[in-house]
Amino acid sequence: MALKNKKADFISTGLVAQNRRANFDYFINEKFVAGLELTGTEVKSLRLGHANINDAFGIEKNNELYISNMFIAEYTNKGYESHAEKRDRKLLLKRREINSIISALAKKGATLVAIRLFFNEKGRAKLEVGLGTGKKNFDKRETIKTRDWNREKARIMAR
Repeated sequence: MALKNKKADFISTGLVAQNRRANFDYFINEKFVAGLELTGTEVKSLRLGHANINDAFGIEKNNELYISNMFIAEYTNKGYESHAEKRDRKLLLKRREINSIISALAKKGATLVAIRLFFNEKGRAKLEVGLGTGKKNFDKRETIKTRDWNREKARIMAR
């Protein structure tokens, strides 16, 4: 018997998934909010919060941008229609933004990383992507030091 989902379990607006390691692993230079080309069962699965964008990255095919390696689980109450869990999904951006991202990706070390997946006020699925470069180990240690110092400074100021 299929699982019944209550309306209260659905996400109508707000955060679905977040990539917390994006700011730790990359210097994010520029952020973009893009729409996604999704099927019906993918949207229903996202509304239940069954998504993972930790390994997702952007690629360029035929002068278009796609997000690759983004996991959206199969919808449990599906009928005959289903979707592939890790397929390439098209990013919906303005042509000017697409051209600027493609030219930036041509540079060495540039990466398009998924930062967060959410539903906007209108209930549309959006993906925030960041254009960045990878951090080295010493950069990551520096990030940890500044974060710890800011935390310690806030404790001292609170006393």
